Amino acid sequence: MKKSLFLLAFVVSCSLVTFTSCKSDKAADTTAATTTPTDGQAVATPVSAEQTGSVTTTTTNANGTNVTVNSQQPVSVGSSPEGAAAAAPVGPTTNITFKETTFDFGKIKDGDVSKHEYTFTNTGKEPLIISDAKGSCGCTVPTWPKDPIAPGKTGVIHVEFNSKGKLGPQSKKVTLTANTNPAQTFLTIKGEVTPVK
Repeated sequence: MKKSLFLLAFVVSCSLVTFTSCKSDKAADTTAATTTPTDGQAVATPVSAEQTGSVTTTTTNANGTNVTVNSQQPVSVGSSPEGAAAAAPVGPTTNITFKETTFDFGKIKDGDVSKHEYTFTNTGKEPLIISDAKGSCGCTVPTWPKDPIAPGKTGVIHVEFNSKGKLGPQSKKVTLTANTNPAQTFLTIKGEVTPVK
């Protein structure tokens, strides 16, 4: 009698395990399945969980309209490349003229900071708006006027180059984005960094 009960319990537990396993396999198959649309039917297209953080289903009905069901905000796969140009201000363009676009600081010791001011003039007929200034690396930091520069007026771009850990010849670029044509103007700061003795 005890053997029979034990055998019966064993068979029931095995059946439950098999049933659960089959059920989960069916659920996985249902998630991955794609059906061919027919007139009046919808097609479910799963979106990878790696892209969204969960399984999301996009439904396309017979007339070609896409409807997303139980969607979540997708997780960003990659990002915009570093150094991507900033958007130029919208509106009329003007001209910018620099006294110099390249500054050579000569030789400095490792760890020294070289500073330079690039003076410019708005030589166009519209207010000059500089929307962004970006160094080619974190060691080169520009600051620029945030207010519009009236036609005929001058302004200054301050650039600091931190030489720490930058031994040897250096050439760093600053990209200005403004309502000019072309929208980008390039400034260069260069020189040589020597080791501290």
